[in-house]
Amino acid sequence: MQTAAGKGACAPKIAPRVPVCPLVRTSRNSTSARGFIDGRQPIAGGSVAVAKPQSFQERSLVVLDYNDLASGNHLHAQIEEALGPNGLGALAVRNVPGYVARRRLLLPQAHAFANLPEDVRRRYEDQESHYSVGWSHGKESLSSGQPDTYKGSYYANPLVDDPLRPGPTDSLRPWQHSALASLEETLSSVDDSGRAGAGASSSGRCSAEEEAELRRRHPGYYRPNLWPRQELPVFEVALKDLGRLIVAVGCLLMDHCDSYVSSRLGVQEGQLSGVLRRSYNPKARLLHYFAMPGPQLSLLAGTAGAQQPPQQQENEDSWCGLHTDHGSLTGLTSAMYLDASGHEVPNPDPAAGLYIRDRSGHMVRAGIPADCIAFQVGEALQIHSGGLLQATPHFVRSARGVAAAGVSRNTFAVFMQPNVDERMDCPPGMDPKSVKIGQWQPGCTFGKFAEDTFALYYHKNQ
Repeated sequence: MQTAAGKGACAPKIAPRVPVCPLVRTSRNSTSARGFIDGRQPIAGGSVAVAKPQSFQERSLVVLDYNDLASGNHLHAQIEEALGPNGLGALAVRNVPGYVARRRLLLPQAHAFANLPEDVRRRYEDQESHYSVGWSHGKESLSSGQPDTYKGSYYANPLVDDPLRPGPTDSLRPWQHSALASLEETLSSVDDSGRAGAGASSSGRCSAEEEAELRRRHPGYYRPNLWPRQELPVFEVALKDLGRLIVAVGCLLMDHCDSYVSSRLGVQEGQLSGVLRRSYNPKARLLHYFAMPGPQLSLLAGTAGAQQPPQQQENEDSWCGLHTDHGSLTGLTSAMYLDASGHEVPNPDPAAGLYIRDRSGHMVRAGIPADCIAFQVGEALQIHSGGLLQATPHFVRSARGVAAAGVSRNTFAVFMQPNVDERMDCPPGMDPKSVKIGQWQPGCTFGKFAEDTFALYYHKNQ
């Protein structure tokens, strides 16, 4: 679950690269193909032992080709297989132009920032946003109630540095990115002015009094970004660039979700896709899971690669308990594991990573290929689709075993969510009860829905 910044006691984490070959399905043909998830490479100065994978249930993600997304052809069958009533609620997109290099540039920045002196890191904390902007470490709680010091997060809006004061370097067309020239050509015949103007209510200039009130009511959304420009000159550029790329691909995927829902429910096209295209409200989260020393790892039950019952995994040794995201779509990279020197190493525990509860209630591990962006459904999309597309319950299982000692995990997630003032209505003619989101009230704004979600979550976990 996210907080106002796209986080919560646990925001969604990303499945790591693992030294196994899960099946991945592509949209270009009906056959299955095998491919390594981790994209392993030699380790400077030696090697790292990797536990042999033991038995655990794994289910492949549907993998769409970016060129199919950009072609404009219908992908209803693939959307239904991945996100429909019997799908996992998640899929991956391969062959996104420029993605692999941008992921490889950004993820080591998480390790670099987390290893700055503590007094330097504290300069980039923002208490007024409830630590939903900039650096956050030890400000969240585990399910046990203990402060979560195992991971640190850096939060930012990748599109605009200050949503209430957009500047010349901000991205005011979320569906565009310089790496996606073919996508921009595809959209050249579309009325961009209508799309761009739709977000003016949340990003246009307002009076000083209105601005102060918005920042007071929604500090996690309207506090300006913070950047460690002096210490890490690449950090801001890399985070914005990859974040904007993920948002642009997410907007394209939402177009196909929109078309699928329209065909199934008979509603006007553009209702779903417009939510993200007019939103300047995404939140990116760059995560660093600190390396655990050997003695701490020995406290975790079992061995690396061993499969525990899903309930035991979730309660005893997960980085993040079972939850759903409250936004529309969450874009995820695969994880990058680094040793103390910052060199990439294989995932030390093949049973660690992202687990999803499928529609039949079974917990399955979902591996994300290193060259793919994964997307999963949030509660806002469940509401806007009338329950046809359902939010993805998931958690992240921590790594165990001696091979995990001294190895950090670095990931990136982008929470694509409606503007604060976006109405949260299900499609016309749909029974609101079919949505099955308890804290949602028809006609409320996303800001109110988020507030009610946080209140429900924190009351439950007090």
